[in-house]
Amino acid sequence: MDQKQIAMVVDILWKDEDAVQQLGALRSLVLPDAWIGAGFVRNRVWDTLIGRNTRTAQDDVDVVYYDDADPDGDRETEIEARLATLVPGVIWQARNQRRMHRWRGKADQPYRDSEDSLRYWLETPTAVAARLTSDQRIELLAPYGLDDLLNLTCRPTPAGLRRPDDYRQRLASKGWRERWPEARFLEP
Repeated sequence: MDQKQIAMVVDILWKDEDAVQQLGALRSLVLPDAWIGAGFVRNRVWDTLIGRNTRTAQDDVDVVYYDDADPDGDRETEIEARLATLVPGVIWQARNQRRMHRWRGKADQPYRDSEDSLRYWLETPTAVAARLTSDQRIELLAPYGLDDLLNLTCRPTPAGLRRPDDYRQRLASKGWRERWPEARFLEP
């Protein structure tokens, strides 16, 4: 990833008190390979780029982590509850990526770690995650880079190309075209 692009995204996150608080809450749980991704990063970056806040209380915070010790994700509800205690008023969704290759009948190979799981997400600007390190730095995961995120472009990942109906369905159900009319949405 380009260092200038990384710095731009990290700066956007640092300037958002809610984002820093949520990243800190996740870090305090000391989960293995834990990140906050999807709309958490995309929404903040796109809102900053268009100069308008489109976030609502209905936006969830997607926590991804990779825990071999909990292959069926039995602790996910407990993790969400702990995060809700630390930062109330947020819709937390914690998912152990160790099990997500089986979600909704996917035919994916088991994921190796959180970064590998992001490769199977359907859109490039959504396949970005962040975490706060113990030395107070924000790190990013972006297996497809940051170009599309920073250029307001939504395109299918290789997984989105393999599952074009799912990709189109997500675009339609999420209302992103209406939320960000400035963005380009590419069809498979």
